[in-house]
Amino acid sequence: MSTGLERGQQPPVEVSADDLTTLIGDRALARDDHLNAPGFVIRPDDVQSVLSDLRDEAGFDHLANLTAQEYADRYESIYHLRKYADPTQEVSVVVPTTTDNPVSQTAEPVFRTADWHEREAFDLVGIDYEGHPDPRRILLPETWQGHPLSRGYDQEKPQLVTLSEHANPVQPDHHDDESDTMFLNIGPHHPATHGVLHIETVLDGETVVDVDPDIGYLHRCEEQMCQNGTYRHQIMPYPDRWDYVSAGLLNEWAYARTAEDLADIEVPDYAQVIRTMGAELCRIASHMLALATFALDVYGDFTAIFQYGMRDREVVQDILEDLTGQRLMFNYFRLGGVAWDLPEPREEFFEKTRDFLDGLPAKVDEYNDLLTGNEIFQIRCHDTGILEPEVAKQYGCTGPVARGSGIDYDLRRDDPYGYYENLEWDVVTEDGCDNYSRVLVRMQEVEESAKIIEQCVDLLEDWPEDERTVQSNVPRTLKPDADTEIYRAVEAAKGELGIYMRSDGTDKPGRFKIRSPCFHNLSALPELSEGEYIPDLIASLGSLDIVLGEVDR
Repeated sequence: MSTGLERGQQPPVEVSADDLTTLIGDRALARDDHLNAPGFVIRPDDVQSVLSDLRDEAGFDHLANLTAQEYADRYESIYHLRKYADPTQEVSVVVPTTTDNPVSQTAEPVFRTADWHEREAFDLVGIDYEGHPDPRRILLPETWQGHPLSRGYDQEKPQLVTLSEHANPVQPDHHDDESDTMFLNIGPHHPATHGVLHIETVLDGETVVDVDPDIGYLHRCEEQMCQNGTYRHQIMPYPDRWDYVSAGLLNEWAYARTAEDLADIEVPDYAQVIRTMGAELCRIASHMLALATFALDVYGDFTAIFQYGMRDREVVQDILEDLTGQRLMFNYFRLGGVAWDLPEPREEFFEKTRDFLDGLPAKVDEYNDLLTGNEIFQIRCHDTGILEPEVAKQYGCTGPVARGSGIDYDLRRDDPYGYYENLEWDVVTEDGCDNYSRVLVRMQEVEESAKIIEQCVDLLEDWPEDERTVQSNVPRTLKPDADTEIYRAVEAAKGELGIYMRSDGTDKPGRFKIRSPCFHNLSALPELSEGEYIPDLIASLGSLDIVLGEVDR
């Protein structure tokens, strides 16, 4: 397995809880440790100074998540910080505010990704962030009354939602004798938006001068539904519906890993191998769809590349259907393992999987001939959608989007789980930072996933029959200790898919927060697009490989 230090990197410096205590000093009001990280409670007006020091002095350059929640006596924002160089080094910064004045200093000047996070926290919970550059709602209409995840929200109250006319946000600043601006709506119902996404775009001639992704059309209250479900049985069906087109088992693993660590549940090695194999099959299915739709966006070729991608994806779907019984909403993982063993006869399942793996190299060569080696495709993608590494980190970008900018970050290796650390494979990065590099990363990751699957098949074939334990003994009712908190993540097809959970002592989570990689990656779209042309904007959006079910949740 790749060590992560092949490109001249230095091992990250380990920062202890004592070091953090010294660094934060008297700005820390108390400790509030989580299962995954030390936690420090700070004043609402110290947010920027504490986060700046943690980033610049201690190396915590990745704001992975922001969780907002309301208690009976306070509101609370939790900034989950990690390191791109070593995500096992984590720290939680807890910012309480009073219930009568829920105002906290914005973190946006320190981490750009806090922009969207804090807008969501205001929208759903009701915390204001002083100094925020754009304090609008993000998922719900501006005219919405109340905050759906606050304790006093009346779910029975009818809402009157009005539609306001869209104004050109930069017209006064960009109108002169030699230029003129035009406001252009892209989406929400358009094939190139990859779902119900509305992009408010301002053009100066053919040049994009302002982009504002308008999300929330597919918001389904997934976090609240999970808070209403029991750990043991009722939450697991929901994750399939976040990234609903490709990453079902990867989504399920994010919840399983978090809940298993929260409740101290062990998973048998045999089940871990099955999980790893299934997850990589989902990764291939996701990347095939990403490649097919991106070719359609950029190349306009439906008859060859798109259909080839869907053809190969269908083969993967057939294998996953044999394994799980479903083609899309798998519901195959269980806390402590998986629902059942491999399909019988096992030999046929292994043969079908090996046939797919044997034919994959020729198909990848075919894609390279048709697409990555095509001159028109190269012109459309080379040096367009530039995302510099430090900018990607500021927006919390992960997955192929980050690795296409040379960021060597992959949780399968850097924060090992499942059976990955026992297998031979490499993390793929490209330094081009453009649309073309992101395509190349996904193409090469398909080959690395195939290596992992092949090793899993070898292991499963030789596994002794009397040791094929698919699930550990898990209590029927799980009630973790009250106020136990944890953030855990997996490397989904789009990047870091994380979940924060807080137990309130019952059999249901007190708070359930989903960290969507698509949410972060999409927030960086203006950085990729402003100053380029409309076709480049479409290519940049496609290269992010978003799914709005996961963006909105």
